[in-house]
Amino acid sequence: MANAASGMAVHDDCKLRFMELKAKRTHRFIVYKIEEAQKQVVVETLGDPAKGYEDFTKCLPADECRYAVYDFEYLTEGNVPKSRIFFIGWSPDTARVRSKMIYASSKDRFKRELDGIQIELQATDPSEMDLDVFKSRAN
Repeated sequence: MANAASGMAVHDDCKLRFMELKAKRTHRFIVYKIEEAQKQVVVETLGDPAKGYEDFTKCLPADECRYAVYDFEYLTEGNVPKSRIFFIGWSPDTARVRSKMIYASSKDRFKRELDGIQIELQATDPSEMDLDVFKSRAN
């Protein structure tokens, strides 16, 4: 397990599942959570390639922080299929202050463990990460 600067370890499964998403496209998205008792980041949810954006957003709790990675596929103006790997820091306003602080202090170190992130989003409510935001950031 890698050790984050904030004292949070990163479970090896986090990197393994990310590599599967990046190289093999075996997942559409991954939702990660910090297990405060074990002081480590773990995989909470894996979305298979058939899942879409709606399935992804349903996996993010309304009042708890999470990290997530989403493989966003889109067409360019010339109808060329492309994809971008997004890292989302989900920190809703209704989350506990302690939780927000832990996620914020661990984010950069955790993100460095996931080699291949192309675009980062920080969201405090669903409108900050709706499909239009993904589309505008992907181009």
